[in-house]
Amino acid sequence: MRRSRDGTHNPLGEYVLHMGVGFVAKERPHVLEALAALEPHLARWDPLDISLEVSLQDRGRQEQRVTLRTTLPGHPPLVAVADNRDITRALHEAKHELIRQIEHQKSAREAMHNRKLGHDTIRHPGTSA
Repeated sequence: MRRSRDGTHNPLGEYVLHMGVGFVAKERPHVLEALAALEPHLARWDPLDISLEVSLQDRGRQEQRVTLRTTLPGHPPLVAVADNRDITRALHEAKHELIRQIEHQKSAREAMHNRKLGHDTIRHPGTSA
């Protein structure tokens, strides 16, 4: 079990989650649990270099909006938004969208890196492009 600096259980491990507007302090454990699946996708970066923030707009209305923002070293800021009347479902939808964006950034960066390595090409086997 992972504990945060204040000794409470933190499903996100060493990653710090900033609770933005719309959430109250007593919801923090629930939000951390809902976003715990982010940890393996963030594992390649140092937790101290990552900014992760969640906020909620339109609480109590028909469609509540959860916004999840993160800044990863060497990447543009990523923002995932989900609208749902159920806050837990909106948290999960935003989490899945953020994971999709992280994986997209990762695969785009790997593809660019592979091109720079100068692998053989169909037209020029045995040479660097």
